[in-house]
Amino acid sequence: MKTNPKFVMFTDFDGTITLQDSNDFMTDNIGYGQERRKRGNNAVLEGRATFRYDHHIHEIRLWTLMDPRDSFKDMMDSLKTPFPQCIEYLVQNIKLDPHFNEFLKWALENNIPVVVLSSGMEPVIRGLLSSVIGPDSEKIDVISNQARARPGKAIDEEGGWEIEWHDASDFGHDKSLTIRPYANLPEEQRPTLFYAGDGVSDLSAARETDLLFAREGKDLVSYCARENVPFTVFEDWSFITSKVKEIVAGKTTVHDAAREGYEEYKKSQTKLNGHANGHAQ
Repeated sequence: MKTNPKFVMFTDFDGTITLQDSNDFMTDNIGYGQERRKRGNNAVLEGRATFRYDHHIHEIRLWTLMDPRDSFKDMMDSLKTPFPQCIEYLVQNIKLDPHFNEFLKWALENNIPVVVLSSGMEPVIRGLLSSVIGPDSEKIDVISNQARARPGKAIDEEGGWEIEWHDASDFGHDKSLTIRPYANLPEEQRPTLFYAGDGVSDLSAARETDLLFAREGKDLVSYCARENVPFTVFEDWSFITSKVKEIVAGKTTVHDAAREGYEEYKKSQTKLNGHANGHAQ
């Protein structure tokens, strides 16, 4: 708030700025694999019990109501590759949304801070942003979990690192806690708050902001629709750039954009359901 911004863009990272989830990608390819990863993810989403391999006793056991931190730690614990090599592996394989850099440049020119709120790990995020964006990536605030060396090991050793949580919340990082102080500022000081996300961990953050951009086809869209949280669907960051520019220029308001976005989504779902019913006949 040092520059007294009138607008702030908060955003998730994996699956929102990136086209793939970096943690899923590592787990699927150099961890315990996609099948087990999806089983754990589904268990979290559905709030049910799941079978999981216990590395200590070398057998499959029934785990009840796995929470997001357990699931994510389980994924990260399956990665034995030294941490610097993990970052390099992701830099070589993970792509950013091709339109994000355009938004960032415009935002920096117009005194709109960009803040990444992530359930991932800051060194991974910094490495990916730096490799694609360059020096401007240092102007992005990143608030996320960390990686640390395991007791008696070094982070650059085989099996030498583990995730370090940002806080004690279910996802390891309650993103709403970062946004709330801005949301609670007096009206004359409070900036307009945007948020872009794709997953369930973004829901608490979305409730604190004025306009939510939810990536098309991802879990956040269905959750917001179910919970009646206003949102607008985005396919890529070119849409976000266009919509935010309209709001900054006074051509529309965040409330109108949220209402119109939600109505458009409902219309699209009605058409899809009607089409499906027509085929069913």
